[in-house]
Amino acid sequence: MHTFSAKIEIIGVNPFVFVPAKILQQIFNLAGKTKGHIPIKNSSMLKDSPKRIGETARLTIQFDPESREVVPHTNFVQALAKNKAAKVVFEQLSSSRQLEIVRYISKLKTEEARAKNIQRAIDFLLGKELFIGRDKPGIK
Repeated sequence: MHTFSAKIEIIGVNPFVFVPAKILQQIFNLAGKTKGHIPIKNSSMLKDSPKRIGETARLTIQFDPESREVVPHTNFVQALAKNKAAKVVFEQLSSSRQLEIVRYISKLKTEEARAKNIQRAIDFLLGKELFIGRDKPGIK
């Protein structure tokens, strides 16, 4: 666990702090990475952080090794296997866009909703339909 003080800053509407380089490097080492997203645990959320921009806060963070992997639903995997063109497009998407689609389908509650949205996702990948608020897959 790492404790540090940092000035609360803002990007757009999102308050944030810069993690000191030494702490950040230790967390990257624990994650086995040199760049990219690293899951962390923080002891508590900072109350009213948008109102505290410019204030220096005392914070505690630690690397969170718990997996956040979202496994694609079997029916979606099967649908991609049946439609090679959609699968090619899906595989060309950025990993964040792939995750967005997989997460959306995984969180659906009923098989009926899942089946309907898997077909919508396939049509989206083929450029035939809007899906998850987007009109085009946005291939990287």
